[in-house]
Amino acid sequence: MSLKGKTAIVTGSTSGIGLGIAHALAGQGTNILLNGFGDAGEIQKLKESLAKQYGVKVEYSAADMSKPAEIRDMATLAEKTFGGVDVLVNNAGIQFTAPVEEFPDDKWDAIIAINLSAAFHGIKAVIPGMKKKGWGRIINIASVHGLVASANKAAYVAAKHGIVGLTKVVALENATLDITCNAICPGWVHTPLVQKQIEDKAKVGNISVDEAQKRLLGEKQPSQRFVKPEQLGELVVFLCGPAGSGFTGAALNVDGGWMAQ
Repeated sequence: MSLKGKTAIVTGSTSGIGLGIAHALAGQGTNILLNGFGDAGEIQKLKESLAKQYGVKVEYSAADMSKPAEIRDMATLAEKTFGGVDVLVNNAGIQFTAPVEEFPDDKWDAIIAINLSAAFHGIKAVIPGMKKKGWGRIINIASVHGLVASANKAAYVAAKHGIVGLTKVVALENATLDITCNAICPGWVHTPLVQKQIEDKAKVGNISVDEAQKRLLGEKQPSQRFVKPEQLGELVVFLCGPAGSGFTGAALNVDGGWMAQ
């Protein structure tokens, strides 16, 4: 448990990929600051469950990832509660699909803010503390859409390509320090966000949800299987551990063969 006693902020971690990552890090003895939306009672249960299951400390921030001041406050909360931030996982994200000429301005602004700018503000907030400690791991959850494009996803693809670029800059700026920055680029992961896309696809095509799911995977992901949040969590643990210390500025696609085509 090389991460025992360290602290991680995982944004968008009350469900989906972020929760899978929180479980993986807590399983290594890492204290966790959860972030995301949800019912207050359910979030309290989640905090208590993680703390009991793994014997770690768990805190929660309701910071809105579209608001830089709240992101800074989240980092301050982690520093006050745990004494610093060792690992930052920028995972929070939203999605909307439409052709460019029909894409609502407010949707573009929201996706860029939450999927890209939030990562910048989070990194900016924690880097000084990581430099003081002489150690840090920053992991940005991008997407295979940070490497290639799909139609009707202008804002999402732009944001995720931006995340990959931001990752490289932060890696270069800290290359001589024991502070790494990497991006993970998943293919289809069965999250609430992707489930909505499946349901929308079913409505548009007048097909069953199961058929829509098969078509979604069939179009892009040769494995015909969803990537699991737990798998992404294990990759985060690897990148934070001794064996991952040589990785920085990398964009690692976990995509069931999507990029191999």
